[in-house]
Amino acid sequence: MASIYGDIMKVDTTGASEKTAKQDKLTIKGVEASKKMAETDLARMEKYKSIIIKVGKAKQMDPAVIAAIISRESRAGAVLKDGWGDHGNGFGLMQVDKRHHTPTGQWDSEQHIIQATDILIGFIKEIKAKFPKWTQEQCLKGGISAYNAGVKNVQTYERMDIGTTGDDYANDVVARAQWFNSKGY
Repeated sequence: MASIYGDIMKVDTTGASEKTAKQDKLTIKGVEASKKMAETDLARMEKYKSIIIKVGKAKQMDPAVIAAIISRESRAGAVLKDGWGDHGNGFGLMQVDKRHHTPTGQWDSEQHIIQATDILIGFIKEIKAKFPKWTQEQCLKGGISAYNAGVKNVQTYERMDIGTTGDDYANDVVARAQWFNSKGY
């Protein structure tokens, strides 16, 4: 499902950096590494698929993008301790940062996914305001980058991931989303 925020299948991506790929001890990097990591998370992700699709429809956000952020942020919950990650700062499947937001719902709940998706949408809109000449797809990718490192970090389209975790956040999430799209998300 394409969203009003752009078609994830039309977003260019270089995929995961070597640093990110090393999490899974992969010897490959790029789009192939992103797909492999998403595939590793697929069985855990299936548990949340109906909620992801429901929230995606309600928020007009591509469910594949939500799934990709869940895959990147928490490996579909696998790296969380009692719902928390990022040294106790990130909450839930989509890692809402408690330093900037008050987390809502249980860590794996629909409320959590709604809150995190709203945060993402807010970033996409801020990027659109900052770069009014960008296409919807460029703003979607910029919003994904901002979800990790903030709007201030996004300076140019080509270098938006410099300063994100692994210097590849948006590119990795986009590649994972394209893969999740092929799995019915």
